[in-house]
Amino acid sequence: MNILITGGAGFLGANLSRSLLEDGHCVISIDNFHSGREENFISFQDSPLFKSISHDIRKPLGISDNIDQIYHLACPASPKFYQADPIYTTETCVLGTLNVLNFALQKNAKVLFTSTSEVYGDPEVHPQPESYRGSVNPIGIRACYDEGKRCAESLFYDFHRTHGLDIKVARLFNTYGPLMRADDGRVVSNFICQSILDHPITMYGDGSQTRSFCHVDDLIRGLQLLMNTESNIPHPVNLGNPGEFTLLELVNQIELITEKKLQVEFLPLPLDDPKKRKPDISVAMQKLEWEPSISLKDGLKDTYEYFQNQL
Repeated sequence: MNILITGGAGFLGANLSRSLLEDGHCVISIDNFHSGREENFISFQDSPLFKSISHDIRKPLGISDNIDQIYHLACPASPKFYQADPIYTTETCVLGTLNVLNFALQKNAKVLFTSTSEVYGDPEVHPQPESYRGSVNPIGIRACYDEGKRCAESLFYDFHRTHGLDIKVARLFNTYGPLMRADDGRVVSNFICQSILDHPITMYGDGSQTRSFCHVDDLIRGLQLLMNTESNIPHPVNLGNPGEFTLLELVNQIELITEKKLQVEFLPLPLDDPKKRKPDISVAMQKLEWEPSISLKDGLKDTYEYFQNQL
């Protein structure tokens, strides 16, 4: 198939590109390299099946190729990047999504959107099922991302109801692994890079807040299963690892890998930072026959080796 990936130079986009190319598909990456990196293409940039186009998704797409599927990933995903220019983030979520949906209609292509567990906000229901409508601060410092993704979900379902567009929506929980940026500010990359450089671990809050960490290989497999399922799933699907760890437990896991005691520096908790986050993946297990298989220990070891080479 001919497959278009928006945000193709990002952490998820590049891992997805590699997987699709290994399956023999033609891949076109769209990225303006705001947070994505050309170096993420190194392992496959010479493939005759791969093409990279520099383009800002906030502007309409003008690609002449036939397109069978679109994975719409374009958007800064870490708080550090999406809060740096919140208006850009909202425009990417809303204008970018409108451009992708109109392009999908033009090409009669199936389109999958990567939404986020951030739509659940600081949840009052635990774990979070897809039916939970969330507890989000619509005017907070994270709202550009939270509300941008919620609006994009709304557009996807409106295009489906109005135009019959074939859509899929995935809500992604914390994902980590090779090709993450060392400076993206996310907790796994922060902790691992700080441990490699012998810097104190910066812990925001007391470390009791929980997250569920999904290795990128498991996540990419879930995205492809969701895209290619024939079953009609009339709502978003959670994709994440239901294993729940406190951030202090994450530090302990990294200590086991590095075989050294890490110094932790405690800092104030950012505004609107969720205290708990854990996916209910019952729908994915039933409809996609998917669940993560990579343990946090093995995934962190893989990620540590990647960053060790990078740094």
